[in-house]
Amino acid sequence: MTSTQVEVGTASRAELVGAVTLTNLDQQRSFLGQQSGVDVLDLAKVTTLDTAGAWAIASFQAAQKARGRDIAIANATEAQSLLLQTVVDAMPPVRKRRRRLPHHEAHDLLLDLGKAVTVFAVGIGQTLGFLGLVLSRLAATAINPSRLRVTALAHHMQQAGLNAVPIVGLMGFLIGVVLAFQGASQLEQFGAEIYVVDLISISMLRELGILLTAIIVAGRSASAFTAAIGSMKMREEIDAMRVLNLDPIELLVLPRVLALLILLPVLGFIANMAGLLGGALMAWIDLGISPAMFRTQLAANTSVTHALVGLSKAPVFALIIALVGCYQGLQVEGNTDSLGSRTSRSVVVAIFLVIVVDAVASIFFSVWGV
Repeated sequence: MTSTQVEVGTASRAELVGAVTLTNLDQQRSFLGQQSGVDVLDLAKVTTLDTAGAWAIASFQAAQKARGRDIAIANATEAQSLLLQTVVDAMPPVRKRRRRLPHHEAHDLLLDLGKAVTVFAVGIGQTLGFLGLVLSRLAATAINPSRLRVTALAHHMQQAGLNAVPIVGLMGFLIGVVLAFQGASQLEQFGAEIYVVDLISISMLRELGILLTAIIVAGRSASAFTAAIGSMKMREEIDAMRVLNLDPIELLVLPRVLALLILLPVLGFIANMAGLLGGALMAWIDLGISPAMFRTQLAANTSVTHALVGLSKAPVFALIIALVGCYQGLQVEGNTDSLGSRTSRSVVVAIFLVIVVDAVASIFFSVWGV
């Protein structure tokens, strides 16, 4: 079997010879690939044509047509023409390549910024809707307290609150030690070592105690809430609840929200006391300020208002942490990648919102002189 190319008049004609089948498909395709200037493909000397050969011919025609040349088929038998037409009809349409716009970094930056703003706005709207849904369920539970799952509430109070007491107490103690040590090294230069008591007390009671407690609880509880609810979502347990006419918000979200609302102020108080204890111990060791002197200076110059200002932020932080953790858990899809990403996102978002709210509250209290 051979393939030839001849010139007939002004038209370039390529002849396929012998069997054009699957057994010699590579040879025929190689020959056709070299015929970039032909106008006519002659099948007079083709003895056998199967579907693979017809596909090679049809592909050659389509490729040449994309370059602006129409290839005519000559001397094909009726059976060959029918086979070629069938193969042509079965081939997928040629996709036109879209002309790409010139690449501009400013355009990409604006596009990414627009997408980010849209996603953020949609997320804010969905979160506010979730907050309204939780508050409505909370109001219904307040009207009818028998709807509250006391067992679930006690369980989450232990998991999210009582189990966090050791780490919160240790954190507060060490922060008090650090504040006393760093403050002493600076105040000694001015002979004002006694004011390290004011530095420790105001910093811990007003800001650091409740803020760092909320960050620790966000890392523990927000991720735990997301993982637990997300796992139930993956196993379709939440869908089963809805089928049984049970409210997932009432069963899963409210106990977690109430548990943090009750225990985060308690954890903040423990952190404050541990911080004062650590600061007093470090001031005694480093500066020689006795515990009695520390207590006297604390009572004389530190108002209880500082402690109330700090603890007043605890319910807001608790609501943020619980809502973010539960909301991200309910957004988990049916795969482990989604669960992992939502768990990480819940921690990041909860900590970010806690810090933002704390900054806004600090400015608010300072402006109003509280």
